[in-house]
Amino acid sequence: MNYRTILRAALLGVLASGAPVAGAYAQTLQISEGRTQTALRVPLNRAIVLESDVPFAELSVANPQIADIATLSERTVYVLGKLPGRTTLTLLGPDGRLITNVEVQVTPDIAEFKERLRELMPSEHIEVRTANDGIVLSGIVSSIQKVDQALEIAERYAPERVLNLMSVGGTQQVQLKVRFAEMARSVSKQLGASFDVSGTDATLLTGSGTTVANAAGALAVSFGVGSANFDVLLSALEERGVARTLSEPNLTALSGQLASFLAGSEIPIPSIDDEGNVGVDFREIGVVLNFTPTVVDDDIINLVLESQVSSIDTGADATNIGGALVPSITTRRAATTVELRDGQSFAIAGILQDDFSDSINQVPLLGDLPILGALFRSAGYQRRQTELVIIVTAHLVQPTSGAALAVPTDRIRPPSENELFLYGRDIGGQTRTRASTRGGDAAEQDFSGNYGYVLE
Repeated sequence: MNYRTILRAALLGVLASGAPVAGAYAQTLQISEGRTQTALRVPLNRAIVLESDVPFAELSVANPQIADIATLSERTVYVLGKLPGRTTLTLLGPDGRLITNVEVQVTPDIAEFKERLRELMPSEHIEVRTANDGIVLSGIVSSIQKVDQALEIAERYAPERVLNLMSVGGTQQVQLKVRFAEMARSVSKQLGASFDVSGTDATLLTGSGTTVANAAGALAVSFGVGSANFDVLLSALEERGVARTLSEPNLTALSGQLASFLAGSEIPIPSIDDEGNVGVDFREIGVVLNFTPTVVDDDIINLVLESQVSSIDTGADATNIGGALVPSITTRRAATTVELRDGQSFAIAGILQDDFSDSINQVPLLGDLPILGALFRSAGYQRRQTELVIIVTAHLVQPTSGAALAVPTDRIRPPSENELFLYGRDIGGQTRTRASTRGGDAAEQDFSGNYGYVLE
């Protein structure tokens, strides 16, 4: 007894008892002899029972791997979906005539898929449709993470046959605030002595008194004995310096889109190709910020960030390229990927650099003498410390009306001729702004006095 016979006997027993067939749906074929019927959709791994108005003697399926069939009676057919795809079911009459051809389309079981979506993502409005042997998802969801979750669930029912037409709604604009803070401290100390004897048949010269005679912190003493002149030069120099650099670029971008920011300039840099020709490339100098924000779930923001602060190093020697002097450039750069919530901050970079160097110049043997050896040597000491911190803060933002925004120039106007020549005013009278929001409050501030950051 083969599989078809067993299946037919089991289904006939179920139908005879009046019990419903699990997972099977009854449909009636509208027979039009010699014509192809409307496509019949069968869910994957589910069955459909077809009832025909005309008795048939034989039936066959073109691709048994897509759908399996079994006859329950001369008017009833059992169709089981086995593999997504299309095939043809053919019914023949007792005399061998063609009764009809039915196109069978086995599709993923979206009924169960919809049920899983409602259970796992009840707040999302996702529409599910079938297309050939695949699944089409459409609708508006709250975040990128929800899109990924829905696609992952759909892959369980239609592997590699899922079409995504979903879009992300809600607040999807991110404002990024980056603070660059750098502190540099330097200490330099020099102590030297030179001794010069002249006016005799022999001349003795030690140290570098000629080069430091006009330097700050130098003391020169000269005296003579007979025809001999004695010159003694003592120099002591100490330098200290503190510098602070602060930059706060702010930039807003749509979720998933790249945003770029440059506050500075581009300087020409000579370059030489393989044939020896000299060309010019432009190098960005200043604050450079590139970032791509992605809102993954509610207020969680994924940031792919590249930041750079560069300046011309005045303390380094320039390089000669093709007869042109190219200055040295000091660059501080950071590139990372982080996740944070709305309003949270990350210190994405921090570095403490400590450079130390010292040198001693002396007359051999004489510079090693105790006490008196100090007159025959000079020493230098230099130390530089640099500390850099980069802090990133992300906010979910929404656009506002133009009347609610103001800039510092809203209350500044050019001076009139009377104000300029009679009263010596470099700006005209200030006008009040109608904005009453936070931007308007900023515009109403008094801009007289010092401008920019106040460093204490």
